[in-house]
Amino acid sequence: MLLLCWSLNAVAADPLPCTPHDLGFGGPAKWTHVPLSRLKNDTVYAVEQLDSGPTLRASADNSASMFITRLDPAIGSDATLSWRWETDALIPGADNQDRRREDAPLRVILAFDGDRTRLPTADQNELRGASLLLGHEAPYATLMYIWSDKVPVGTVIPSAHTTRVKMIVAASGPQGLGQWQSVHKDLAADFKRAFGEAPGPLMGIGLMTDTDNTGAKATGRYADVRLTCTGG
Repeated sequence: MLLLCWSLNAVAADPLPCTPHDLGFGGPAKWTHVPLSRLKNDTVYAVEQLDSGPTLRASADNSASMFITRLDPAIGSDATLSWRWETDALIPGADNQDRRREDAPLRVILAFDGDRTRLPTADQNELRGASLLLGHEAPYATLMYIWSDKVPVGTVIPSAHTTRVKMIVAASGPQGLGQWQSVHKDLAADFKRAFGEAPGPLMGIGLMTDTDNTGAKATGRYADVRLTCTGG
C-alpha cells in the first residue's frame, strides 16, 4: 500500500504556526473520501450520530481507501493529536511487517511537508515520480498510527514499500477490543523517533480501515479528532 498517492493540495508556501483544530465529524472540518486505486475496492465510510456525538464508521471488505481532511494552509507540527477509536475484532492473518498481509482495522495517517533536497537521491526520485503520477506534490513524509495484530505498542514499523512512510503501533492485540479507546500523541516527538529529524508542516490527516491484502472484513470507528498546540 503506497500512501504517497494521498491526493493533497499543493504544498503551502507559507505554512501557519500551529493552531488548535477541532476535526470532529460534526464541526467545520471538511472530510473527503479518497480512493487509493481503481484496482482496489473502496472501504465504505459513513458518519453516524451516537449518544456521545458524531462518529465515523469504516466498513472494509477486501478493500482500502481513505477518509481525509486537508490543512490548507499547512500548519506547524508542534502539536498533540488526540482521537478516539474502536474496533470489534482484529484482522485474521494481518501482519504489518509483511507487505503481503499489511492491513489494519484502524489507522490514523498524517502527511507532512519537508525539504526534499536533503533526502537521498533515491528518495527524491521516488517522490518526484509519485508527484508526476499524482499531478501535484506528494507528501514529504507520511506517519501513521495503527492498531496492530501482535506487534508491541510503541514499535516503529518501516513501510515495506517506501522509506517515506513509517507506522507507529498505538494499540496491539485483543486487549480493548469492542471498547472506545482514547489516544493522545506528540507529533513532533513521534515524527523524530520515526524519521530521525524534526517534522515539517502538517498538511493533512487521514483515517483508514483496510483489508485489501488479506481479503478479510473489518469495521472500525473513529471520533473526536483534535489538534492541540504545545503550550496552548
